[in-house]
Amino acid sequence: MQESDFAIVGGGVVGLSIAYGLLCKGKTVTIFDEHDNALRASRGNFGLVWVQGKGSKLPEYAKWTRQSAKSWKNFAAGLSDESGTDLRLQQQGGYSIYLTEQSLAERASDLQNLKAQLGGDYPFDVLGHNAIKKEEPHIGPKVAGAILHHEDGHVNPLLFLRTLSRVVRQRNAHLVTGKSVASIAPLNESQSSDSGFVITTADGAEFRSRRVVLCAGLGSKTLGQPLGFNVPIRAQRGQVLITEKMPPIINRPSDEIRQVDEGGIQIGASAEEVGADDRETLDITARLAQNAIDQYPVLAQASLIRSWAALRIMSPDGFPIYQHSRTAPGAFFVTCHSGITLAAAHATLLTDWICADQPDHYRDFNFPDFNITDFDFSAFSEERFNA
Repeated sequence: MQESDFAIVGGGVVGLSIAYGLLCKGKTVTIFDEHDNALRASRGNFGLVWVQGKGSKLPEYAKWTRQSAKSWKNFAAGLSDESGTDLRLQQQGGYSIYLTEQSLAERASDLQNLKAQLGGDYPFDVLGHNAIKKEEPHIGPKVAGAILHHEDGHVNPLLFLRTLSRVVRQRNAHLVTGKSVASIAPLNESQSSDSGFVITTADGAEFRSRRVVLCAGLGSKTLGQPLGFNVPIRAQRGQVLITEKMPPIINRPSDEIRQVDEGGIQIGASAEEVGADDRETLDITARLAQNAIDQYPVLAQASLIRSWAALRIMSPDGFPIYQHSRTAPGAFFVTCHSGITLAAAHATLLTDWICADQPDHYRDFNFPDFNITDFDFSAFSEERFNA
């Protein structure tokens, strides 16, 4: 029977980032990744490394996100050195673009409040129409202005996913692919300390691990509840459009439109509460296209060559969940909708917590490489929903 220190259930960006971090710490890791017909958020990702606006209702999320964004350059460099692949990371800032003065003012006010909560350390600028026009000459007359946050950026998401997969293999992770996990059970449910787990796949194969990290997206609900997790998640659909390759017309990405490294324009930002339905719809396609033309009129002449829909994994408040099981010690549940942005933190800081002797002591946990001291990690426990 295959045995390892850690079993990672879920082979997307979140699972692979955690696996990579554990392997860097010298742990043995088995990764379970099911069939290609699974609903995979990682293959529909927009590719942003994004700070702006995150944490306006939870400062801990802003701190966590910023720490990850600051770590991305070294994180990407390490992966590139190991794989020989350039991840096409660009981190020269990014925009949120607004078509009305009111919406721009409201967002600026929200960010000023967040900046105050963070002690004044939150680097952004409010740009009126003329200012954004200097930065982005192709911007249209309907644009009232933009917020420029200097820590934002983007990466090639599929290249990143492929590189993570390659590097964990190079580091001798054991990958179990094309099989769904049927159950995860403690080896000895009567013990109060880590006793290990047996992971059984749908075809009856069994694997053992000392600890298990559940990051299987929507599949976490079925697997997590027997381990004592509430798993309060839902699917949210997002649709994306891609144009033909174009000459450079966008200097920095926005949270709705970016020019990818191959030259195409990626258009997105729908957020639809439709359950586990990843079909594309013409009404959303039309709305996204019109919004893109309002911001960059030159796109009216561009040909759309591809589109897709994918499902985000959302908690009730939209923030990540990092939970250690109280009833099955050694089991962890991890979910977020910003897997690429948080990948650097997941590979470094989060694996410190997962490897800790007492990971259930959220409030007492200190990340050795986290440069912010007043950080309450318990803000991400799923127990926040019990109040």
